[in-house]
Amino acid sequence: MAKGSVNGAQAAPPRRLSWNDPDVRSIVYQAVALILVVTIGWFLVSNTLHNLSIRNISTGFDFLSRESGFAIGESPIAYGPENTYARAILVGLLNTIRVAVVGIVLATILGTIIGIARLSKNWLIAKLSMIYVEVIRNIPLLLQLFFWYAVITESMPGPRQALNLLPGVFVSNRGVKVPAPTDHFAYDLAAIGFLLAILLIILVVRYARRRQDATGLAFPVYRTGIALLVGMPFLGWLIGGAPLELDVPKLQGFNFVGGATLSPEFAALLFGLVLYTAGFIAEVVRSGIQAVNYGQWEAASALGLSRGQTLRLIVLPQSLRVIIPPMTSQYLNLTKNSSLAVAIGYPDIVSIANTTLNQTGQAIEGILIIMAVYLCISLSISLFMNWYNKHIALVER
Repeated sequence: MAKGSVNGAQAAPPRRLSWNDPDVRSIVYQAVALILVVTIGWFLVSNTLHNLSIRNISTGFDFLSRESGFAIGESPIAYGPENTYARAILVGLLNTIRVAVVGIVLATILGTIIGIARLSKNWLIAKLSMIYVEVIRNIPLLLQLFFWYAVITESMPGPRQALNLLPGVFVSNRGVKVPAPTDHFAYDLAAIGFLLAILLIILVVRYARRRQDATGLAFPVYRTGIALLVGMPFLGWLIGGAPLELDVPKLQGFNFVGGATLSPEFAALLFGLVLYTAGFIAEVVRSGIQAVNYGQWEAASALGLSRGQTLRLIVLPQSLRVIIPPMTSQYLNLTKNSSLAVAIGYPDIVSIANTTLNQTGQAIEGILIIMAVYLCISLSISLFMNWYNKHIALVER
């Protein structure tokens, strides 16, 4: 057997390092790039810390435990000027999450309806939907927010001349005041019943799908879902004693007290975000439906299905695989666009963080908090949508 062979086969010559080797060049390039990034990062951090030290500006997040000293006009949790900056930022975070969640739900519903309407055989409906999409997408969102805020605050009367639409419901330039449940255990049970109803609906949908696959028989999912959504909270309310007391708003001085309030700032921000994002979602839905082969429509028609049944049972489920990825981008855009709330005075995370950094001088820490909040929210939305997209993906056999 020849020297240097293994089991009669010629052994490969030892690999030599050479600049002509693409693997060697790629390693060198990556190492140089990493060194440059680390060097630039070190320079920026050290230069920033030096500039802060010569100006006697302290660094760190110790300021979060200090008393904030400023009020917040709209807070989903108890808050006062005597609370800490950390609690103030928590209020801003909750306000941002609230407008993002409600906005995503409403924009999805409205955008889906408009996207389907664009494909309607009714000429008027299709044209009106097209005009809405083209107009709303080509006007900057900030201008739309200013418009809705001006409409709500300028066209509505003052509290003393508020419109009394229903008993206990008042509309003025201070917002919409409605009766609110009192602090009673029965309403907590009703909220728990609502959450349980959503969980049961998910289980019912899965059961109905398995049942239809096995037997071909359809299950009344919609009627069952509505019954659960109404019945479970009502049952919790009954178990809690069925209280009938409500906190009804009353005019006191120059404003209303009591009840729940839909503020003009929240309403303007929500209207603007929903209407603007719905225009983009409509195009996503329209393109997703058109991506489904037209033969699916013809096959469903041959089976005797109506156009609505074909859309709901056949076309939309298939189009979701095309719709979900760009829909995720629109959800992220809506969440990030909510930072424009500072322009109309809604106390979101950006507004409260700006107030905090102006009072404390902790500009870098304030910006880092804002960045971390939007990063966490965006990653959460992306993870959920990616999971859902994977869940509905076709499984190859």
